[in-house]
Amino acid sequence: MKKGEITAFLSLIFVLLVSFILAMTESASIQTAKNGKRLDVDRAVFSFFGEYQKELLEEYEVFSVEGTYETGHFAETLLLDRMAYYGSMGIRQEITEIQLLTDRGGAAFREQVLEYMEQRTGIAIARDLTGLAETWEEREMQGEDMSRQLDQILPENREILPEESNGIIQARESGILSLVLPRAFPLSGKTIRREEQVSIRSRQTGRGSFPVRSGQGKVEERLLFGSYIADKLGCAVEQKSENRNLDYELEYLLYGKESDKKNLEEVVNRLLFFRFAMNYMYLLTDAQKQGEVQTMSAAISLVVLQPELEELIRQILLILWAFGESVMDLRSLLSGKRSAVVKNAENWQLPLGGLFRLGTAEDTQEGMDAADGLTYSQYLQILLLLKKDSELTMRTLDRVEQNLIYEKGLSFFRADACVTKIKLWNTADIWNGTTYSFPAYYGYS
Repeated sequence: MKKGEITAFLSLIFVLLVSFILAMTESASIQTAKNGKRLDVDRAVFSFFGEYQKELLEEYEVFSVEGTYETGHFAETLLLDRMAYYGSMGIRQEITEIQLLTDRGGAAFREQVLEYMEQRTGIAIARDLTGLAETWEEREMQGEDMSRQLDQILPENREILPEESNGIIQARESGILSLVLPRAFPLSGKTIRREEQVSIRSRQTGRGSFPVRSGQGKVEERLLFGSYIADKLGCAVEQKSENRNLDYELEYLLYGKESDKKNLEEVVNRLLFFRFAMNYMYLLTDAQKQGEVQTMSAAISLVVLQPELEELIRQILLILWAFGESVMDLRSLLSGKRSAVVKNAENWQLPLGGLFRLGTAEDTQEGMDAADGLTYSQYLQILLLLKKDSELTMRTLDRVEQNLIYEKGLSFFRADACVTKIKLWNTADIWNGTTYSFPAYYGYS
């Protein structure tokens, strides 16, 4: 029988080998536990963000978690409790950074809209409006100045104008809507409470820094956002739903007034000023129409026995005629027709004799449809291009929130409680009192 021996050296080697194997086993167990905790958090976060607000996505193509869980009251503990329900139970979680839909002037909302529109449509048609937008403000200022002139000279020279002109003068004094609205136009009486709008009221705010899409204010992005607005929201000639608490939504985006009527008045004035300047500029180039005005001013000055006033009367008639044509343009637009941007002899609508029927009982004139013109909605898109991006974005969120509340019956919905991105710090117990801390991030893109 042979005897086995082991040296002290081999004993040490054996002890070290066993220790190494046990250490590797423990390390693998710890790493497996770490991976398991990460998977638990990933599952919980993905499940949490999978509960996006369904109507917000279906109606407005925007992903977001409604953070009040239909209570109307936002609290971060609701979010953490929900993640615990989905698998992060036993893991201590802290929200270190969070992004809400309304943060930084609605940047998260605008970002998702732009990504959606880039996938959905081009901008070739909308791009044609940018050139007109560049000259709009100059023409509008000219038209506003001419309107002030008209308000000054009409009262001072009322007695030298034909008696028939009283109709248009009185109509201007009583309010522009009464003059430009088509006879069959159903003026909305809807109103809102401005202090309840998310752009105005005190809001929940997120914290932290998240990646931001660059170039959101570039021309292409602004055109895309304008196309989205025109597609999702209604205006005076194209209401989207009778259940919304405002019908003239694009007009609200421009002026933010509390009633459809006030917003429409503001838009009509701006369109009128622009058309006023454009129509007056055309009259100065049309020799035939200049001749008509010259003939009428000469006749009026003779009737009133003041031939020295002929030039003044001619100028008043030119301005009045340009204004009257602008009224016809507005009637065309508000009837759903197109109005020519640049006038010529073919698309000019109002004869000089018809000027004095405006605002009277005999005023039955309706605007024409100019084949090469722009629609009311397209004119509004030009005005929207001139708005500050953050203001336009937040007012769009006003309408999104209000429409989900009133049209879809989601009385709890608050745009400033909608979560789009989140960063977490997680701490888990994994092995004999050992803890493991790690970050987690998720966001819609």
